[in-house]
Amino acid sequence: QVQLVESGGGVVQAGGSLRLSCAASRLTFNRYAMGWFRQAPGKEREFVAAVSRSGVTTNYADSVKGRFTISRDNAKNTVYLQMNNLKSDDTAVYYCAADDEYTASGFRRDYEYWGQGTQVTVSS
Repeated sequence: QVQLVESGGGVVQAGGSLRLSCAASRLTFNRYAMGWFRQAPGKEREFVAAVSRSGVTTNYADSVKGRFTISRDNAKNTVYLQMNNLKSDDTAVYYCAADDEYTASGFRRDYEYWGQGTQVTVSS
């Protein structure tokens, strides 16, 4: 089965940085756009960032523009989310997802495969 495995989460102070990774297996990685979503307790899962199949096109939620950077390494079947200047509002479980239909989509419904998530906690 297709697997997406996130890593890199943890506890960080406000203003700090983390880099999340998502390793994909059992799919043709360069045929999929990749996205990151997050979900805080009691909240809906929300879009964070997405990158096209080639890595050329990116898409970000307004709340993270200028702070987060999504990238991918197709040779390693891995997508990354570099998170800088973290805020308490960034606390959530972060999920990566794969989309074989659209390019750098910001819509949750467009993504076919999902990872299990990694916890990011930002302390004040």
